Amino acid sequence: MDLLMILKAIILGLVEGVTEFAPVSSTGHMIIVDDMWLKSGEVLTKHVANTFKVVIQLGSILAVVITFWDRFIGFLGLGPQGKHAVPGQGRLKLMPVIVGLIPAGVLGVLFNSYIDDHLFSTITVLIGLVLGAVLMILADLFGPKTPKTETVDQITYKQAITVGLVQCLSLWPGFSRSGSTISGGVLVGMSHRAAADFTFIMAVPIMAGASFLSLMKNWHYLTVADLPFFIAGFISAFLFALISIRFFLKLINKVKLIPFAVYRILLAIVIYFIYF
Repeated sequence: MDLLMILKAIILGLVEGVTEFAPVSSTGHMIIVDDMWLKSGEVLTKHVANTFKVVIQLGSILAVVITFWDRFIGFLGLGPQGKHAVPGQGRLKLMPVIVGLIPAGVLGVLFNSYIDDHLFSTITVLIGLVLGAVLMILADLFGPKTPKTETVDQITYKQAITVGLVQCLSLWPGFSRSGSTISGGVLVGMSHRAAADFTFIMAVPIMAGASFLSLMKNWHYLTVADLPFFIAGFISAFLFALISIRFFLKLINKVKLIPFAVYRILLAIVIYFIYF
């Protein structure tokens, strides 16, 4: 594998890391960037390319785990210093996350093959970018002006299952996991920051699950020669995600969702004229 392919992996990792935590669709951006690169003559097999797009999300997952380390330790019933917290406290904090994961988790398992085979394309991403932008605009316009839920610890089971149902929209590439779930959270009374925190925490198991399924399905297509490509993308995604997640969490309560929605629509228009 030559240096140009390693550079491609680093660029795709950068795109994944920077966009994973903004409501603009990291998968959609990777599909668009990769399709543009393929036109230059550097071609990966479909199975390797699609697996790479999912697997480098593991770098972003690691960035989330590091950022929310105290929270994940809390799920185990431990305090931030490793001391035992109030009995059952970790379990109670974890339950809304589990409830929120169920809808998209079930649909993701049932339709994983169909999504991989039919929805990873530029045209489906354009559709997802625009429809996701509409949802985000509606969330900012019609969500409660005074949020009932300011922190992730205050999220109710009703809010969690509603966000989980809205998250199912993100199975369509381009819709954006964070865009759909933050929008759903805002519509049911969460602050933008609480919805973002909840979104990123839920992302760890669902992204890890998607990566595992893709690896299991396409493992036999991968070779030792592909390892440098995957490793470079993983490291790139991790480093850029670690930076972008902290920036986004400071930004989201100030700018809300509409600026990101406008960007998505403009991006869709530009890509449409480039391709069609």
